[in-house]
Amino acid sequence: MDLLQLRVALGSVADPDRAAPMAAYLKEQFTFLGVGSVERRKAQRPYVGEWRTLEPGELDRVIRSLWNEPEREFQYVGADLLRKAAPRLPAESLGLVRWAIETKSWWDTVDSLAKVIGMLVLSHPELADEMDRWILAENMWVVRAAILHQLSWKDRGDPEVVMSYCEQQIGHSDFFIRKAIGWALRDLARTYPDEVWAWVDVHPDLSGLSRREATKHRPG
Repeated sequence: MDLLQLRVALGSVADPDRAAPMAAYLKEQFTFLGVGSVERRKAQRPYVGEWRTLEPGELDRVIRSLWNEPEREFQYVGADLLRKAAPRLPAESLGLVRWAIETKSWWDTVDSLAKVIGMLVLSHPELADEMDRWILAENMWVVRAAILHQLSWKDRGDPEVVMSYCEQQIGHSDFFIRKAIGWALRDLARTYPDEVWAWVDVHPDLSGLSRREATKHRPG
């Protein structure tokens, strides 16, 4: 199976009338075929199923090819593929994920790839040191991925790491970083509420957006 076959499969379920609204939702940064997520996942299933077992070098080639396609749906296929493949990927695959984060960057792919990073760090704990470097990256999407990579870790998460990352970027002016800080803290509070509320209370410099997101489910 190749990209041409995938294009045919996606095209068969595309609704051209949806393409413009989908592009508008992402600020006209990308073009779309007009395929909804449910239809896309059905159409991509044979391809993702085959590609997920590729050796790392071949998977790298497939991901880069998907990212080079002009329509955004192909990057969504790539992100789904990486999530499926993540449990068997070597630590070195983090470089490929970072390339994808820094290429055609926006929250839709970055947030999906943050889950891949989380799985890689759980499988390869030595990658935690790399996250300590990512949080200081010049590329804000790399920073966002570092902040969010422990989402849904529950009791496997490290509150000190999450709160440290939030503190290191607490003064960031970009909406997407402030939103990520709040989201990461809100998720952490599901398992460590006392620690999160205490952290929020001693950080008056936390932005209003971050604070609202972090405390959305705070009692009282």
